[in-house]
Amino acid sequence: MKEINLRELYPNMYKTDTYVEVSDDVLEVIKVHARAEAVRERKMYRYKAYYSLDRDDGIGHDDLYRPATPKEIILEQTIREKPYAAVMELPEKQAKRLYAHFYFSMSKAEIARQEGVAENAVQSINRGLKHLADHMEEYR
Repeated sequence: MKEINLRELYPNMYKTDTYVEVSDDVLEVIKVHARAEAVRERKMYRYKAYYSLDRDDGIGHDDLYRPATPKEIILEQTIREKPYAAVMELPEKQAKRLYAHFYFSMSKAEIARQEGVAENAVQSINRGLKHLADHMEEYR
């Protein structure tokens, strides 16, 4: 375990010294990122590309498309996990029908034929969608 200062890594977020212990794996990832950033800055200086957006070395891409922050990554994961959790709360038959309808683009008639039931018996897809909509209300 190694102790690092978060103010050095995130000077915009931490105004005072904040020390945390990190594992050797995390420390190695931080070092790899720091080396990659140093290489990028060296390229920008060497090729005087700090103002150019039309080069094919990725420098302009970094200026236009910044990497996601940890907060954005966690929010995106949460938004992805929420519908999955809602589907897992559905009865098994309803979840399978929703999956077949939306992931395999099967019509209700095809699902009914595959299960050997009448087409109006597959209306549980609508009830499943209503349950998902109720469950996802907080994201509207």
